[in-house]
Amino acid sequence: MMMALLLGMTALQASVPGMVELPRGEVRPLYLTKDSPLTQVAPFWLDTTPVTNRQFADFVRRHSGWQPQQIPALFAEAQYLRHWAEQGPTTEQQEQPVTYVSWFAASAYCQAQGKRLPTVSEWEYVAQASELAANGSTEPGYTRRILSWYARPATATLPDVGHSPANYWQIQDLHGLVWEWTQDFNSALVTGESRGDSSLDQGLFCGSAAAGSADPSDYAAFMRFGFRSSLKAPYTLQNLGFRCAQDLAPPESPGETP
Repeated sequence: MMMALLLGMTALQASVPGMVELPRGEVRPLYLTKDSPLTQVAPFWLDTTPVTNRQFADFVRRHSGWQPQQIPALFAEAQYLRHWAEQGPTTEQQEQPVTYVSWFAASAYCQAQGKRLPTVSEWEYVAQASELAANGSTEPGYTRRILSWYARPATATLPDVGHSPANYWQIQDLHGLVWEWTQDFNSALVTGESRGDSSLDQGLFCGSAAAGSADPSDYAAFMRFGFRSSLKAPYTLQNLGFRCAQDLAPPESPGETP
């Protein structure tokens, strides 16, 4: 049933509007030494803002299996889309980021658009940009500003998407609006099943865990990785949304007709 829901829909061709093409780059894994190789990120497309209630409501209207009354319990907790009225999101909610969505639902939405969820490495690569630089981690106050966003209590009413300043890549709302699902969220901190994984560092889950990271000063990144490691795919949370990514199309062969 899950494969039917995830794969049995006609994918739509993703359009360039609303997405940004990101060049090849690299990002430092959180739990490796400073001498470890950086993770390479291939070029890809990413949504400029998180998916809104309006966009997700259009998706569930077209794919009834993902409506709150229809979705199997295996794919989402009982509070799935609990913030919507019976008929869907209210007028005020239309342009707010959709939350109370599971990883399964977020993945299905992206697939229906001909897209996918971004990987952790892709998300972190884009999120390390400030408004002025592709990597703003050395800018004074950069990390403190992100941490101040994370420290704010969650509110029942979220702002609309697209109101925060765009970063260097012209991507908005990566920090300070909602947490976001990633494609491989459950591989954030461990490499295998914890009871049998000899490579698992038990110190990751203690109070001094950030001291073992590649950059102990980047506590904001540690918070994100810690949050992801606590998730399970059916979870539906008040402050957890998503955006979609897409692979770059392979270049046309010489002489190939468009």
